[in-house]
Amino acid sequence: MDQIYLVLENGKVFKGKPFGYYGQTTAEIVFATGMTGYLETLTDPSYYGQIILQTFPLIGNYGVIPEDFESKQIYASGYIVKEICDDPSNFRSQGKLDALLKEQKIVGLYGIDTRALTKIIREHGVMNGCITPDPQSVNLEEIKSYKVKNAVASVSSKQKYSVSAGDSVYKVALLDTGAKKNIISELLKRKCAVTVFPHDTPSKEILAEGIDGVMLSNGPGDPADNPDVVQTVRELLNAKIPIFGICLGHQILALASGFKTHKLKFGHRGCNQPVKDMDTGRVFITSQNHGYAVVTESINPSVARLSFVNLNDGTCEGLDYLNKPAFGVQFHPEHCPGPFDTSFLFDRFVKLMEEAKNA
Repeated sequence: MDQIYLVLENGKVFKGKPFGYYGQTTAEIVFATGMTGYLETLTDPSYYGQIILQTFPLIGNYGVIPEDFESKQIYASGYIVKEICDDPSNFRSQGKLDALLKEQKIVGLYGIDTRALTKIIREHGVMNGCITPDPQSVNLEEIKSYKVKNAVASVSSKQKYSVSAGDSVYKVALLDTGAKKNIISELLKRKCAVTVFPHDTPSKEILAEGIDGVMLSNGPGDPADNPDVVQTVRELLNAKIPIFGICLGHQILALASGFKTHKLKFGHRGCNQPVKDMDTGRVFITSQNHGYAVVTESINPSVARLSFVNLNDGTCEGLDYLNKPAFGVQFHPEHCPGPFDTSFLFDRFVKLMEEAKNA
């Protein structure tokens, strides 16, 4: 149990050391570039079915802080780091990362050249891999054939529930396709009472709540794998109720409007991704976690306009809808672990609801 291996779908093997749960896992390997926020990354439901590779070399140095979790559990399939800190120092810490991964049965690997592995993924594109104690026992064809399945259904809440804080002015329906906790927190700060709906809730049931607006959450997997959710959002759009989509929610909003999405070569993951506001030319540093994007060429200019673009690769990072009170962004304005640059988008959503109430 003093060594463990990563076998890539192309047959390349990395030998490392185990931490967390000792076992075997096969999944899609994706890299995250954040220098901090490993707890938020691990507990983000959007990583369902993936092995997370951290590019920052030291992970675990501020321990485990449950208040910083984005969900109640780790949805990732595995975790790869260069060096794991086994002696964390932070007054908020309530434990060690190794113990958390053991408790939740998440296989971890450290001690490999994470820079070399990241370069392989950047050059080849997203790759599947298997973390295993016995590299001779794995089948490369099985690794190659792995695909993230039933992603949204696996992370969405199973029943409706409501959250409020003090006197609420607006009623918001959050369609949960893998929502991060801090999306709800940002809405509560703005006097919104939030009702969370499972991903498969019909539009009629959502509208029957007498809501002022709809939040479409982030989530894992291919957005095109959710035709029923797309249809629900299409019906909500036609109801002309204010809608704000984040990440997967933004992609589903685009699909509901007749646009297309595609898989990126290696995606954007981390809290240091630059996007440009097409109106002002201002550049914001954003937190992101996605492997798919809206195809810019598929955007009908009579339906929506491009509001933000990614400065690294020019991909679509936001859309404003022209004849509907709706907009979406690919990045995460709920800023956990940071940065705080784009939290004003929640204020914009509130303004849309205010205008609708006063119309």
